[in-house]
Order: sequence, then C-alpha cells, then structure tokens
Amino acid sequence: MIRINLLAAEKERGKKKAAAVFGTAGQKLTIGCSIILVLAVVFVGWRYLALGRQSASLDSEIAAAQQETQRLHSVIQQVQQFEQRRAQLQQRVVLIEQLRKGQTGPVHMLDQVSRSLPPFLWLTEMKQTGDDVVIDGRTTVLTSLTDFVTNLEASGYFKKSIDIVNTQTETPQGNASELIRFTIKASFAQPESKATTAGGRGGRAGG
Repeated sequence: MIRINLLAAEKERGKKKAAAVFGTAGQKLTIGCSIILVLAVVFVGWRYLALGRQSASLDSEIAAAQQETQRLHSVIQQVQQFEQRRAQLQQRVVLIEQLRKGQTGPVHMLDQVSRSLPPFLWLTEMKQTGDDVVIDGRTTVLTSLTDFVTNLEASGYFKKSIDIVNTQTETPQGNASELIRFTIKASFAQPESKATTAGGRGGRAGG
C-alpha cells in the first residue's frame, strides 16, 4: 500500500512539472496567436513600405511624363507656327511672282512704244484697260502718225490692226505751225520670249 501511494504521488508531481514546463493549452493558444499577430504586423508594415516606394516611383514617372507632354506640346505649337509662317511666305512668293509677271507686260509695252516713236511726234497720255491701250498724242506731220502706227504693229507686241480713233488739227496760241492731235487704240499682246525661241532653235539644232 505504501508503494502505491508513492507512485501516485510521483505521477502527480510529474504532471505538475510538465504543466509548469509546457504551460496550459490556453497559454499555448495565446502564444501562437501572438506570434501570428506579430508576423501579420510585420507583413503589413513591409507591404506598406513597398507600396509607398511604388507609389513614389509612379508619382515621379507621372511627373516626368507630364513634363515631357508639356515639352512636346510646346514643340507642336512651334511646328504649327512654323507651318503657318511657311504658308504665309509661300503666299507672298506666289504674289510677288504674279506681280512680276504682271509688271513684265507693261514694261515691254512702254519700251516698245518708246522705240516706235518717230520724229515730230510725242505722247500726252496713255491708258490701259486689260489688254486694250488708248494712246493720245501730238504730231506736226501726219506721216509721223502713220509711221508710229506701222512701228507699233511691226514690234510684235500689239495686235493688228491698230485703230486711229480720231485726228484733229489745232493751232496753238503764239505759234504759226499747226499741230495734229490724235488718239489711237491698240490691243497689247506679248509675244513668246526670245529665250524660249532660242531654246527651241538650240534643241532642233542639237537634234
């Protein structure tokens, strides 16, 4: 009986030691939950820091993209201004060329009229409406008027025939000689340039 009591006492002591060493089941659960909670907090903190770094990186990329967009926008505006400026310059060039072409005719016409003037004849007025030209002048000899019309027709810059609209004899005051006032009407027609004719001849000669 004494041995049995000793064994029971020893078993009870072993259980108490084991309980003291390992603790109760509730304590184990508490410790496990605490470990899980700590790990969860660590993971959440690490994830927060990682997301913060990603957010900062995205913010910097967005800022860089906005700056690049502004730069490209300014470049596009400069290109548009350049295109507008080029279009304006092209229009001016076309206008200048048109004016030059328009001035070529009157220059040749005045040159030919000046070359066709015979002696004893001078001009007082010349009007141009389109291709029609009206010339007023004076002459002391009627044959000079005929020579003038003939010279104009021979120049190649006026269509045949040139009309003598009217002639009128007048006697200036203080001058014994009479003057013949005249008006003629002609149609200006610029012939082909000599350069084109020469080029055509050269091409035929070379062939």
